[in-house]
Amino acid sequence: MIAKLIKTEQEYQSALNRIAKIFDAQSGTTEFDELELLIKLVEIYEEEMYKINAPDPISAIKFRMEQENLENKDLVQFIGSKSKVSEVLSGKRRLSLNMIKKLHRGLGIPLEVLIQETISQIENSSTKKNVKKTIAS
Repeated sequence: MIAKLIKTEQEYQSALNRIAKIFDAQSGTTEFDELELLIKLVEIYEEEMYKINAPDPISAIKFRMEQENLENKDLVQFIGSKSKVSEVLSGKRRLSLNMIKKLHRGLGIPLEVLIQETISQIENSSTKKNVKKTIAS
């Protein structure tokens, strides 16, 4: 076996086929070592070729609401008044840093998802670091 990075769709398919053939290889064998290596190479290829973008903040909030069976009124403690909740969910109002902190802590939505819009508005990279630190604290 020659180990090399997967660069094409054809090489990717070949690696997947080989993985399927040796999937039940026993630990400690050369086939098992090959299996581990191929799986890692496939992971690297998939990360580069099939990137999944993080959802926008509003979609993430709505998804969490669905998961937790929450209604708009349940977000008042994180966002503010019912009207603010409605404005945020409809895209008429941006999330404030305070809202982002509360949503992260209360609903467990990753900061990286919630701060996407805020970060893109901030031009100075040193300010970005301060914003991330402020939100995390």
